[in-house]
Amino acid sequence: MIKTQALAREIRISALKMVHRAKASHIGSALSIADILAVLYGEVMNFNPTDQYLGSRDRFILSKGHACVAVYATLAAMGFISRDELATYGDDFSWLMNHISHKVNGVEFSTGSLGHGLSFGVGKALSAKIHNEKWRTFVVMSDGEMDEGSNWEALMFAAHNKLNNLTAIIDYNKLQSLDSVSHTLGLEPLVDKLTAFGCSVHEIDGHDHHLLLEGLTSVSVEKPTIIVAHTTKGKGVSFMENRVEWHYKNPDDEQLALALSELEVSHA
Repeated sequence: MIKTQALAREIRISALKMVHRAKASHIGSALSIADILAVLYGEVMNFNPTDQYLGSRDRFILSKGHACVAVYATLAAMGFISRDELATYGDDFSWLMNHISHKVNGVEFSTGSLGHGLSFGVGKALSAKIHNEKWRTFVVMSDGEMDEGSNWEALMFAAHNKLNNLTAIIDYNKLQSLDSVSHTLGLEPLVDKLTAFGCSVHEIDGHDHHLLLEGLTSVSVEKPTIIVAHTTKGKGVSFMENRVEWHYKNPDDEQLALALSELEVSHA
């Protein structure tokens, strides 16, 4: 898993630099999904950066669109866009908007308002079933957006239609916007609820690349797969980890230098 660990580190470094330069938000949310993206793009998904509309490609949807810098960094590492383009993030007239945009090569769907990505992903998975296509659909969601009823409706529909070509990954970092998930609107018992809705559920450490690979390559006979990935908001940067303020806060010059030095040390 050395390759995916190096990719996760690159994603974190690029995401930090983008948010710092643009004085933007949501770095904590981006850092928590870096390992998920690294395993998805580094080991699991079928895609071709020189043909972004390849019919047999797997579809990836970032439902938590505010964490877009992590996906932009991943797409640059995979060759969909240039690494130089990352420096335009958040600029006027840049394709790299502050919430993920389908105008960027490799992005299937624009999101921002939470609760839409899973429903779109379910539609993609259903289309593949209808046309006997073998590609899969992956959706990364936030734990906070599980407050949205549209997601539970989508899960019922996916289970009813036996969409085993759909995998949704819940980034369960326990913090949302201004407070903890448990104080905002408790989700537990989350695994029991998802199971009752007819899904095949895997509860794992969302930073363990071996467990992520196992979960992301698992396909049920006739159920959609849901991975409850226990993660740490701000993962990889000590002073950002488990701190709700890094949902909106951006690092100053000194904080960026410290964050990058920690990532360098962890790689040594």
